[in-house]
Amino acid sequence: MSIFPTKILLATDGSQEAQTAATTAINVANSTHSELHLLTVGSGSPSYDVRIPEVAEELRRQAQQILDEQVKKIEQSGGEVAKVHLRLAEHHPGFEHHPSDDVVREAEAIGAGLIVVGSRGRGGLRRALMGSVSDSVVRHAHCTVMVVRGDPVAFPTKILVATDASEEAHLAATTAADVAERTGSELHIVHVGKVNTRGAYSGVEVGPLPGIHQGELDRQAGGLFEAKVERMESSGTKVAGSHLRRGRADEEIVVSTEEIGADLVVMGSRGLGGIRRALLGSVSDSVVRHAHCPVMVVRADKGRAD
Repeated sequence: MSIFPTKILLATDGSQEAQTAATTAINVANSTHSELHLLTVGSGSPSYDVRIPEVAEELRRQAQQILDEQVKKIEQSGGEVAKVHLRLAEHHPGFEHHPSDDVVREAEAIGAGLIVVGSRGRGGLRRALMGSVSDSVVRHAHCTVMVVRGDPVAFPTKILVATDASEEAHLAATTAADVAERTGSELHIVHVGKVNTRGAYSGVEVGPLPGIHQGELDRQAGGLFEAKVERMESSGTKVAGSHLRRGRADEEIVVSTEEIGADLVVMGSRGLGGIRRALLGSVSDSVVRHAHCPVMVVRADKGRAD
């Protein structure tokens, strides 16, 4: 089952990167008949300042101005905002508050199925602000997250979905197929097999492989991949290209994205086995950081599955 239609929460700070994310969020919302919500997290300040009414009011006014400007731009671009949300961050002694906390909490509060954020923030603290916000949101959100980098996603486009045998990867594949069908986009699938190196292997898992040679690993990967493509095609999904690679999963996914000219990567949030977060979870984190295009990290709502 796809995650769409859903509630989309767009987190914005008024930066150029956030505007690119907004364009993508509009296109996704319109294409999937989803509801678009807009969030701005106001600048925080020491708690003693917040107790001064004039200071708190000025911070709120600045955040509200960003919201109002973004709503106007979204409407001028053909989007529709269902509701706006404003949070004013507060800092307390001994407690390190991060804007991503507010993004994640607001998404949970409204029951969002997708959070859209830009890859970086504004001003001289670009990486320290929105960059770290997007990284943290990907790690902690209860729902799917799309991190937008480079050009906004304009449909129809090329979509690359990374798959393995996990439930999360299956949800990612189903979601990617749904988006491709709704938007007339070209869908490509990539699977990264393991590489045996001196009795150990790299890829989506790490560990010893006594007695298993590279040929057997390739055969297993090929069989799994062929079965996945066949299942998708038998359900009516048109697969434009299937790409079987071997090596380090995050590197191979990024390289595949560049080679086929994909404009959107879709992948699951976790991997196989008992160390789920350490496996494909770290792969998705790495792909988000290094891919040249937007990445959608698909996650089942933790209230329903995990």
